Amino acid sequence: MAKSIYQKELDQLLSSLEKSGKKLTLLLHACCGPCSSYVIEYLTEFFDITILYYNPNIYPQEEYERRLGELEDFLPRFSPAVLGKVKLVKAEYQPAQFYEAVGTDKEPELAREPEKGERCRRCYELRLKRAYQYAAEHNFDYFCTTLSISPFKDAEKINVIGQNLTAGDTSPAAPKWLPSDFKKKSGFLRSLEISEEYGLYRQQYCGCVYSARKE
Repeated sequence: MAKSIYQKELDQLLSSLEKSGKKLTLLLHACCGPCSSYVIEYLTEFFDITILYYNPNIYPQEEYERRLGELEDFLPRFSPAVLGKVKLVKAEYQPAQFYEAVGTDKEPELAREPEKGERCRRCYELRLKRAYQYAAEHNFDYFCTTLSISPFKDAEKINVIGQNLTAGDTSPAAPKWLPSDFKKKSGFLRSLEISEEYGLYRQQYCGCVYSARKE
């Protein structure tokens, strides 16, 4: 599937929802407040959104807590989140899950990879699996992640993982993957504008110890 059509698929779905007048439920995995900002603004008209903050990749724990605290502080101040009654679910911080998933102990060369490589793909998959499981357990219509808003993330890999997670589940109640490339339509630039307007902390590295070392 070509990278360029994910935003088109999303536009078509949102247009259909607008015509139907239905507002569905969406579990949105989020990595931080700045990346959540535009996505919330964009989607609250169409979905009842619950944010899942599950990021065992973030290093160190102080950074994890800072990003979570920033998100918790931002949501009650951000009118689209308030009007849309956006909820926040916080997962326990368990960094061992990240190291087991990326497998850098057995494949040390992955620790030296630039972003968008196999290590990052495994990290995307870890977090999206948790999002899918939570969405399935709590009867959400759709699930997605804010990760594709970043120009440093591979939207193709993110969408393929999301599609694969749902491919084998034929249950009518199974959550669907929401196709997206949120950096499109100036989404990333809009997140920068919102971050400046609200004085949000924007981290200087993706989150894991390997990206921190490169900085």
